[in-house]
Amino acid sequence: MKSVQQEVDERSNLAGTNKFELLLFRLGTDERNGRSELFGINVFKIREIVAMPEITSVAGAQPQVLGVTNLRGQIIQVLDLPAIAGCTPKTGLNIILVTEFARTTQAFAVESVEEIVRLDWSCVMSAEHSASSSMVTSIARPVDENGGPARLAQVLDVETILRDMRASQEPALNAHGIAKIRLKPGSIVLAADDSVVARALVEQGLDAMGIPFIMTRSGKEAWDQLNALAASAEAEGKTVYDKVAMVLTDLEMPEMDGFTLTRSVKQSPRFGNLPVVIHSSLSGTTNEEHVRSVGADGYVAKFSVEDLASMIRRVLRQ
Repeated sequence: MKSVQQEVDERSNLAGTNKFELLLFRLGTDERNGRSELFGINVFKIREIVAMPEITSVAGAQPQVLGVTNLRGQIIQVLDLPAIAGCTPKTGLNIILVTEFARTTQAFAVESVEEIVRLDWSCVMSAEHSASSSMVTSIARPVDENGGPARLAQVLDVETILRDMRASQEPALNAHGIAKIRLKPGSIVLAADDSVVARALVEQGLDAMGIPFIMTRSGKEAWDQLNALAASAEAEGKTVYDKVAMVLTDLEMPEMDGFTLTRSVKQSPRFGNLPVVIHSSLSGTTNEEHVRSVGADGYVAKFSVEDLASMIRRVLRQ
């Protein structure tokens, strides 16, 4: 039997291999089709899985907020994920998923947890142009090890869910007093993020800094765009460094994750000196160590425009 440390090390070593682990769970019967659909969330976002604890209601809270719970001395808000997703649990809310990312800790109540599956990001397709709701960032295709039919799991965009739970429905940030950052004339920042809300925030932040940019929706799209820009530069007798000042990437993205994108850039003779900053909601020392291992020039946790601007300035000075 593997020790806990072996399990942790094994998961940690997935970074940079374009693989990740997805926790599969169910929320109950979907109000639209009457089926119990499968949902997923990256294991790196899960701090722990806990049987439903005692919850204290909060006066004046939104209907989707069950209340708060005291988990070993930390007061954590508990959200009714089935209610948010339009599902009705058959057996009740039995488990909470305690998540830690984007500088916050919160718990999501679910009906049941199925299993953890290991996937390649190439098995995860963007849901942005499908019929999915805005709270679903991608669709995963986990293989049934028992030989059953292929399953589809909806990977939730937790950033959008939390954003929608706030009073303002539109992405906004406080960029007051952010000094402008000048890039080499004719160059841009190439950015990648699969979350609609995160992209809007990054775009607003870069606009506030006065930085021209190209925004992409996955690591693969960013990689293809980078190669296209390099080819365009070479056709003009220039280098990619005349066109691109820096790459700014999320970690969790369909088709190619941010670790793989970073390693591809840093190991390429064509792009090896191009600065790469990872901008992710997957915070914590473990992920920061992975960032260093794939050669990234910087890491900043989502989302503080001041921290992002400071990191961009530092990396560009280097």
